Amino acid sequence: MQNQPHFPTPYYRGRFSVAPMLDWTTRHCRYFHRQFSKQALLYTEMVTAQAIIHAKYDHLAFDLAENPVALQLGGSDPEQLKQCAILAEQRGYQEINLNVGCPSDRVQNGMFGACLMAKADLVADCVQAMQSAVQIPVTVKTRIGIDELDSYDFLCDFVQKVQAVGCQDFIVHARKAWLSGLSPKQNREIPPLDYERVYQLKRDFPHLWISINGGIKTIAEIQTHLQYVDGVMVGREAYQNPSLLGEIDQALFDPNAPIITAHQAVRNMFPYIESQLSQGVYLNHIVRHILGAFQNCKGARQWRRHLSENACKPNAGVDVVETALGFVEQD
Repeated sequence: MQNQPHFPTPYYRGRFSVAPMLDWTTRHCRYFHRQFSKQALLYTEMVTAQAIIHAKYDHLAFDLAENPVALQLGGSDPEQLKQCAILAEQRGYQEINLNVGCPSDRVQNGMFGACLMAKADLVADCVQAMQSAVQIPVTVKTRIGIDELDSYDFLCDFVQKVQAVGCQDFIVHARKAWLSGLSPKQNREIPPLDYERVYQLKRDFPHLWISINGGIKTIAEIQTHLQYVDGVMVGREAYQNPSLLGEIDQALFDPNAPIITAHQAVRNMFPYIESQLSQGVYLNHIVRHILGAFQNCKGARQWRRHLSENACKPNAGVDVVETALGFVEQD
């Protein structure tokens, strides 16, 4: 009998997540985001299955304090993905997510990402292989279409084939992807958003958990989408203006939860920064992810400048961050 995915109680992914973003959602970024929200599901950058299996660098290293964290995998070999899913579950990740949305040439050459939308049977095989080996949820992040394969029927056929093997959770970027002619950045901006198509998908597959992604920037927008779908994923806005995350727990999970300010979140990072520095991590590798903490606040420019100019200096320590805080108006 096929293993069914196990969903924790409470269902931690119920409403909000921060998107996987290459070079951005590193372990240091996720630790910072966790200071703002206890409930948000955080995603790793996409990591290829081959890198996890063959690279000397430990691509699965993370702090359990970041949880709940989902590992996003790139790949199309069911056995490799299965092996990686087992390792991820052993390390404490809360979810495995298969990337079927990235349109870059490099990803296509490795036969993963958005090009897999045209190979729904293979995606189903990959999901089934991972689900057979782990108890944590296996989910799929996809687009609404690729190239000329962008009809609603095409999207439904893809979802139907993948859900047939037991996948219950789809995160849908509400833009199609052009596999040639556009850069990954352009693919996040030029193809028009079609939120209604994602809403229709939820209406037609009410038994599935459908989350929406793409162009979402405010609490009000998140709440509007949640009238039509189960979850909302926010990407660059969460990274560039992380104070948004400080309101998430109260707005979406618990009206009695505190709103966490940027000052609180940064100060809560001090012990982590000191611990990482003691392990040989350079300060600028951490603080590059907190530069946007005070978006639109008085003193934000001086905050960014001080960190940018001083965090890269030899032996730079947490005092650099504390001094930078002095330039920013208190919340």
